[in-house]
Amino acid sequence: MSNPESRRKFDQLGADWRTGAQSRQPPGQTGGQSAGRGTRGEKDEFQFEGTGFSDFFEQFFGGRASRSRGGSPFDAQEFANSHGEPEVERGQDIQGDILITLDEVLKGAMRAISVRRTNARTGREETETYQVRIPKGVQAGQTIRVSGKGGEGLNGGGAGDIYLRVRYAQHPDWQVRGADLMGHLELAPWEAVLGATVPVKTLEGSISVKVPAGFQQGHKLRVQGKGLPAGAGKRGDLYVEASIQVPFRISKEDELLWKQLAKQSPFNPRKPS
Repeated sequence: MSNPESRRKFDQLGADWRTGAQSRQPPGQTGGQSAGRGTRGEKDEFQFEGTGFSDFFEQFFGGRASRSRGGSPFDAQEFANSHGEPEVERGQDIQGDILITLDEVLKGAMRAISVRRTNARTGREETETYQVRIPKGVQAGQTIRVSGKGGEGLNGGGAGDIYLRVRYAQHPDWQVRGADLMGHLELAPWEAVLGATVPVKTLEGSISVKVPAGFQQGHKLRVQGKGLPAGAGKRGDLYVEASIQVPFRISKEDELLWKQLAKQSPFNPRKPS
C-alpha cells in the first residue's frame, strides 16, 4: 500500500477503507444507535384514534425505502456522504383506514384524528390531534393525505405523511353502489294493489314517493338525484325495492274481509293457464 492517501484511509478506517464513508457512523451515533432513532431496523409505533377503528395499529409503508449506491442496497441510517456528514432522510409514512359515514360523504366534514406515537429510541408515548378534512363525495378506497404528520425525519429530513384509506360505515337503511343508494320499501298489500303515496327516508330527510297500482314484490322505485355526490355537481340516484308485508295477526273482522276478497277476486296465482 504505497499510496500515502490510501495508507491514511487505512489507518483511519481499517480494512473496510475501500467502502469509504458507508462504514462510518454519523456524528452522535454510537454502539449501533442512530441519532434521533432506535437501533437499526427499529421504527416508531403509531396508533390512531378517531378513525372509527378501536385499537387499530397502523402499518408503515414508503418510509426508509432501501436505496442503491453502486448497485448495492444499504440502510440510509448507516450512510454518510464523502464529507462525513450524516445523510438527510425523510420520515416514515404511515397508513391506516378511516371509517366515513354516508352523511359525511354527502356533506363533507372535519374529523379530529389523534395519533399516539411510541418512540422506538426512548420508549416515550406522545399523542397529537389533527383536524382532517373529509372531502364531499369521497369514495371508498380513496386515500386522504395528511401532509407532514408522519414519522420525524432524520438529520434535518422532512417528516413523513399520514395516508388514510376511506371505508364507508355501514348504514342501517342504505347500501352503496357507486354513487347510488339501494334500500327497501315496506308496503301493505292494499298499497301494492291500489297504489299509494308513501314516505321514504333519505339521507337528507323524508320525501314522498308515489307507488303505482299493482306494484310487485321485488320491483324497484327510482328517485333521481337523492344518492351520493357523483362529481361535477351531480348526484347518484336512490332505489327502493318493494317488500310487501303480510299481517302476522288479524282480527275476526279482518279475517271475514280477506275471505270475502278471496271469493270475489279473479286473481288466482295457482289457476292453470
